[in-house]
Amino acid sequence: MPDSKKRKNAKGPMTPGGDSFWFNLVTGIVALVMLAGAYTYFANSTKKPSSDIAISQLAADIGAGKVSAITIDGNDLAITYADKTEKTSKKEPDSALTQTLSNYGIEKAQLDAVAINVKRESTWEFWATQLIPFLAPLVLIIAFVWYLSRQMKGAGMQAFSFGQSKPRLIDPNDANSRVTFKDVAGAKEAKEELIEVVDFLRNPRKFLDIGARIPKGILLMGGPGTGKTLLARAVAGEAGVPFFSISGSEFVEMFVGVGASRVRDLFLTAKKAAPSIIFVDEIDAVGRVRGTGVGGGNDEREQTLNQILVEMDGFEPNEKVIVMAATNRPDVLDPALLRPGRFDRRVTIDLPDRHDRLEILAIHSRKKPFAEDVNLEVIAERTPGFSGADLFSLMNEGAILAARENRKTIAQFDLIRSIEKVMLGPERRSHVLNKKEKEITAYHEAGHALVASMLPYADPVHKISIISRGRAAGYTLKLPLDDKKMQSKLEFLDDIAMSLGGYIAEKMVFNDVTTGPSNDLQVLTALARDMVTRYGMSDKMGTVALEGEGGRALFGAGVDGKEYSEKVSADIDSEVRAIIDGAYAKAENIIVTRRDALDAIAGRLIETETIEREEFEQILIAHGITPKRKQDIEHQPLV
Repeated sequence: MPDSKKRKNAKGPMTPGGDSFWFNLVTGIVALVMLAGAYTYFANSTKKPSSDIAISQLAADIGAGKVSAITIDGNDLAITYADKTEKTSKKEPDSALTQTLSNYGIEKAQLDAVAINVKRESTWEFWATQLIPFLAPLVLIIAFVWYLSRQMKGAGMQAFSFGQSKPRLIDPNDANSRVTFKDVAGAKEAKEELIEVVDFLRNPRKFLDIGARIPKGILLMGGPGTGKTLLARAVAGEAGVPFFSISGSEFVEMFVGVGASRVRDLFLTAKKAAPSIIFVDEIDAVGRVRGTGVGGGNDEREQTLNQILVEMDGFEPNEKVIVMAATNRPDVLDPALLRPGRFDRRVTIDLPDRHDRLEILAIHSRKKPFAEDVNLEVIAERTPGFSGADLFSLMNEGAILAARENRKTIAQFDLIRSIEKVMLGPERRSHVLNKKEKEITAYHEAGHALVASMLPYADPVHKISIISRGRAAGYTLKLPLDDKKMQSKLEFLDDIAMSLGGYIAEKMVFNDVTTGPSNDLQVLTALARDMVTRYGMSDKMGTVALEGEGGRALFGAGVDGKEYSEKVSADIDSEVRAIIDGAYAKAENIIVTRRDALDAIAGRLIETETIEREEFEQILIAHGITPKRKQDIEHQPLV
């Protein structure tokens, strides 16, 4: 596009002196005109109607004895006749009514027969009548000018609030927002560490008298969704103190010094409300290691971190303000942030085990109506590796599935479907495979399931499906019978062989390979590389860790930096290749020797699209394969 056209189509930001100002001006003028018109309409509508009779006619009626009473209200006359009819008239200004009527020939005796009442205005009515016609337009003009000035100053006043932190405050007296340890299931060790903080906030003298000082900084470390923020809120709820919550990214702005100013303002606010808790979520946004060479000495993030370090260093006695922070990347935090006196207590929050998952499911099911067949123990067994957030999502998805089908209770089938939805995504039944693709997908998943059932260290298969979920055309769901904290080399090798089962089945049956196994190949290659470079599971490379998390080099080197030679790099590639080739041979042997079972599993998948564990094990038994049992896996040796 030519520059002239770009300039023609470009639109600048809305500024107080630009289009928004003129829009507000026109809007204000229109509103002022409408208000003035409305005032005129109502002012005119409140005026009393014009006189019904002239004063001379009134004198004639009084002389004829037709008038029974007259009420005088200023210059207005309200006349009541003997026949109960009412009329109005006006007298001469600054002249008494009796004098006016005398001038028309009315005698005193005739006036005595008429009841004359004088209505006097109160003071406020008088002044209101006199001042409202002048004050009302003035008030409208002042309001109009104030409206325009506020619009013009809005953008300019924001500059003065840059240095102010805007933490979210949870009041301890707010019962709806209060969270206690009863609302947090699992994480027993973490709660035990934090109970001391609660005790200190409630009774600090108990610790100070014995010379103990509670840690000023508590760092909550754990994976996403493990409940770090919930635990921090529970500490504040148990202690009954204000809870100031802010994200690490909210400190950082484009302008240098704003983050440091916000840190000072946050700590000042917390000290005024002491005893209190400051909670900084995702502190790694500002707490990363300094001195990386990015941004130099004027780096805004580093200045913000420096201010946090100063505030936590203890130049001022602020024992009643406790700083809590959460991160899932403790490895990237600056060492100065973790030294004693700052975040010197680190609480690790792991993924919940089966018992903890059952407690978490019970908490999330408090207000949900369940059918009689719901068994939360089964759901807890089938969700290894789920975090607390995943379990919340599971229960919520189960309720949504029941509501979608217009049912009043949540059944076990809804929760089972929710497990797969959380893990893999929603079903895509509209994504219909043609006959050839359906057959390829069936053999692919059958290859995974068959190899997994034959390998001693692979997890048991719970379900096989060729119904699309998320980005997958089909899936084989295998779950461990028990929670695992460690994995052995033999388990990794069987996992790699199982991942190759689909690729080998496609190649053997159709003499061709599709794009279906692409994700399997990526996963197994990354796993084989981690075995060599991180876990020391290669005899040739030995017990040397060559890479850190995610394949990055260790000791602060760049993402592309390497702490090893080109020869070592070639040896790594060779070892990865050897691991994958060995697993390939193992899986290929299973599929070749058990081709009849492969055909049976694939045929059943093409027919029903889904095979549950019980039916899958019946197919295996029919072809001479013994399904895995829990006791068989428990007695397997670990390497």
